[in-house]
Amino acid sequence: MKYKHIVFDIDGTLIDTEYAILHSLQETIRVLSGRAIPCSELTFALGITGIDALKKLGIKNISYAIELWDKNMCKYADNIKVFDGINGLLKNLLSLDYEMGIVTSKTREEFTHDFCQSGISHYFKTIICADDTPEHKPNAAPLLKYVELSKTDHRKALYIGDSKYDSKCAENAGIDFALAVWGSHNKHVKADYYIERPADLLSVIT
Repeated sequence: MKYKHIVFDIDGTLIDTEYAILHSLQETIRVLSGRAIPCSELTFALGITGIDALKKLGIKNISYAIELWDKNMCKYADNIKVFDGINGLLKNLLSLDYEMGIVTSKTREEFTHDFCQSGISHYFKTIICADDTPEHKPNAAPLLKYVELSKTDHRKALYIGDSKYDSKCAENAGIDFALAVWGSHNKHVKADYYIERPADLLSVIT
């Protein structure tokens, strides 16, 4: 088999959190600054750390803003769902003896709040969150940390994500990249593979 490790981003790849992220961020900014920013102008926040997103928005008290954003995110928990076809894909990958991992811009706390309740976290062995590296996507550090902890060869790993940050992280780490077209805003992101729906991944790697 060409790949042994199939590594996933979370937001926009495994679970659909876009509505929850954008509306909770919109609410957070409104409380902190009084600004009413349309969600369409906040999509840059998808795929980077919450801290980086808030810095781009000029927020001063980042730690308080993150805490408020997390509280607001909880209000939209019912809008978060696993993408159609992901459960079946993960079961098939497990049966074919692939090892699955995660590299995400979420902090460990955000990972616990947003992802662990999805019912699919048990599939993943090595999980790299924003807390685990000093530098984040699009820097190579998160994927290189994954390679280190999983004790794999970078040529045996395939990273799947939905954004240009994911693509650049993989490129910088020398790891092949597949674009999760089902969750991506930009279908022209550089990728080795373009996967229209989760089930299509199997035909690419087997």
